[in-house]
Amino acid sequence: MNLLRIELHKILPYRTVWVILAIYVALMLLILFASSNVSINGQELGSQMYNLPQFWQTLTYIASFFNLLFGILMIVLVSDEYSFRTLRQQVIDGLSRMDLVLAKFYVALGLGVLATIFVLVLGLYFGLVHGQNHASDAIFGKIDHLSYYFLQAVGYMSLAMLFGFIIRKSGLAIIAFIAYAQVVEPLIHFRLPDNLDKYMPIKVLKTLTPMPAQDVLDQMTTPTELLSLPWAAVLAAGYIALFWAMSFYTLKLRDL
Repeated sequence: MNLLRIELHKILPYRTVWVILAIYVALMLLILFASSNVSINGQELGSQMYNLPQFWQTLTYIASFFNLLFGILMIVLVSDEYSFRTLRQQVIDGLSRMDLVLAKFYVALGLGVLATIFVLVLGLYFGLVHGQNHASDAIFGKIDHLSYYFLQAVGYMSLAMLFGFIIRKSGLAIIAFIAYAQVVEPLIHFRLPDNLDKYMPIKVLKTLTPMPAQDVLDQMTTPTELLSLPWAAVLAAGYIALFWAMSFYTLKLRDL
């Protein structure tokens, strides 16, 4: 609790945090409200897209695109610790380097919980107001997708934090993080068979929020081999632990 209190004392007055969170909320609301006005063959897409329980998968898939924002936020928080030399000061004040890493882990967990609760509220609102199936089995039928989304969000933030500790400079770390997630690993996927690249970190994390109607798309194209959701969750948890262990040893072996 003391570590979390220290982090909240630094984060709550920080305008950048609120700006990034506001962008996330605004974009999610904009996409969902705009989708209700899209018509296909004279029928509003919203009337079908918002139907529970399928809407949980659609919603978490949409939300997954904004996990890069949470990653950028984590990099900013870590790099600022170096810029303002607060890491060194906290060690002088008695915290261990493990405490410093754990403090950021609690921040990632907290942000993941907030994002998941926000997605839950969106799902209930749009599903009950615009959807057609209000039965309890529909509402809770695929709600487990929220837990996979939470794990994915924490995974992206954990990887981003590792880039922050390694590079230290926010601009370079953000570029490296986005480049790896959006360019480097996807290029590696093209060079590896599916039975190997499905175990790579970004692909594992993306597997946690599968694209809606993926089975229909696989019937029209060559299907992509992916892990099952439970196995992807286990592997994602392993990657999260690895990222945090690497962050700790990076912090331990380098000067503050």
